[in-house]
Amino acid sequence: MKTVEKLERKMPLPMKRKRVAAYARVSMETERMKHSLSTQISYYSSLIQRHSEWEYAGVYADYGISGTGTKNRTEFNRMLADCEAGKIDIILTKSIQRFARNTVDLLETVRHLKEKGIEVRFEKENINSLSGDGELMMSILASFAQEESRSISENVKWGTVKRFKEGIPNGQFGIFGYRWKDGKLVVEPNEAKIVKLIFDNFQKGLSAESTEKQLEEMGVKSYKGNHFGNSAIRHILKNITYTGNLLFQKEYTVDPITKKSRINRGELPQYFVENSHEAIIDMETYQSVQVEMARRRELGALANPHIHTSCFTSKLKCEKCGKGYRKNTWKRKNDSCIVWTCRTKDAKSIKACNAKNVPNEALIQSCCKVLGIEEFDEDLFSEKVKTITVCSDNVLIFHLTDGSEIKHTWEYKSTAKKDWWTEERRKNWGKTSSKQGHKPKQKFLLRIYGFYKMQLLRSKLPQSMQNFINRNYCPQLALFFTAQSVQ
Repeated sequence: MKTVEKLERKMPLPMKRKRVAAYARVSMETERMKHSLSTQISYYSSLIQRHSEWEYAGVYADYGISGTGTKNRTEFNRMLADCEAGKIDIILTKSIQRFARNTVDLLETVRHLKEKGIEVRFEKENINSLSGDGELMMSILASFAQEESRSISENVKWGTVKRFKEGIPNGQFGIFGYRWKDGKLVVEPNEAKIVKLIFDNFQKGLSAESTEKQLEEMGVKSYKGNHFGNSAIRHILKNITYTGNLLFQKEYTVDPITKKSRINRGELPQYFVENSHEAIIDMETYQSVQVEMARRRELGALANPHIHTSCFTSKLKCEKCGKGYRKNTWKRKNDSCIVWTCRTKDAKSIKACNAKNVPNEALIQSCCKVLGIEEFDEDLFSEKVKTITVCSDNVLIFHLTDGSEIKHTWEYKSTAKKDWWTEERRKNWGKTSSKQGHKPKQKFLLRIYGFYKMQLLRSKLPQSMQNFINRNYCPQLALFFTAQSVQ
C-alpha cells in the first residue's frame, strides 16, 4: 500500500529589517547653516522611518566643525563607535563633502566599514560603498573635495592678508589687560596693573616662576579665569600688543588639511600696525625685556640665581641624544662624590640613552689639561669654553669660544676612581667599619632575611638557602630561619 505524506506549506521567514542611520554636517556656525542642519536631520529621520524595510538607528549631526579631519567630530566618532558595536547596517549621507573632505580619512573609514559589512550611501553622487566601482568613484570625487577645501583655504588666506594690509585684525582675539569695545582694544585697568607688575618683576631679575607664585598669593587669575601659569607670564612678556601696536601673521597654517601651524620666522610677510590702541608698556621697556630674555635663554639654568648650579651646568652635551648633563651626588657611607649624568639616562634609565657618566674630578682635570692650567679656574673656564660634547670611549670634545675644537680622552680607572679613593676616605671607611663591627657575611644574611620575611610565613625556606645559612657563621639567624620555615 502506498504511503502518502502531506507536505505543509512553509511560511516565509520575515525579512530582517536593516538598521539605518544618517550623518549630517555643516562647517560654519551661522543661523542659515543651523537651519540647514535641522532640515537635514528632519529629512533623514522622515526618510528612514517611511521605509518599511528599514529600522531607524538615529541621525548623527556635527555642527560648526570642518570636514578635513575626524578628531573633533564628536557625532561622527560616536556613529563609528555604534558601527563597531553592531548597531548600524547602512549609513546615509548627503555627499562625500559632508562625510569627509580628506581623501585618506574617507577611504580608510569606508574600507573599515566595508570589512564589517556596513554600507555607506552618498545621495548626491549616487555611490554605494559596497558596489564594485564604489571605491574608485569615491577616490576620484574625494580628491576633488580635498582640492576644493584647499582652494577655499587659499581664498580665506587672501581675504585675511588683504585685511592685514589695511590694518584690520583677523577677528577679536582675547588678551589679558584689554577688552574689545566698538572694534578697538581698550585697557582694562585692574589687569593692566598686573601686566606692569610682570614686566617690573622681570626687569628686577625675578623669574616667571617667582612671579607665578606672587600672583597666586595675590589671587590673580588668567584671562579665562584659570591659574596664572609661568607660560602665560612669558607669553605676556613677548607680546608686542602691550606697546600699543599690533603685529599680524605671527603664525601661519602649513596645510589646510592637517591644520598644522608654525611660528612665522620669515617664511611669510608680517604686518606691523603702529599706534593702533592705548599702550600699557612703553616700547623701550618692551625691547629691553626682549634683550634680557635672549640673554637668559643663552645662559640657561645659570640665569636663575635660585637654582644651585656650577660652571659646568648647561655646558655638557650628550653626543647620543643631544640633551644636557645633570649633576648627581653619589653618597658612600660618610662621604660622597659628584658625577655628571645625561639627563635622558638619568630620567628614563640606561635603555633610553647609554651615555657615559663623567666624574666631576675627572672633568676638572680634563679642563686643566685642555686649558693648560695647573689649578682649575671657573671664570677662565666660562670665558674660554662654550660647550663640551661627551662621547663614547671616554672622549670629551671641547668647543671653545674662539671657534676651535679640542678632543681629550680621560681615564676612568687611573683618574676618577683612584682620585676619589684618597687616604682620608680610606681612613674614614676603616673607622666606620670598626665602629659598626663590619661583618659582610652576617649583614648579607640579614638582607636575605628581609627579602624572605613575608614568604617564610607562607612556605618553607628553599633548600639551597638553608644550605647557604648552615655553611656560614650565623647560628642564631639560622635557628630563626629554621623555626620560621617549620611553622
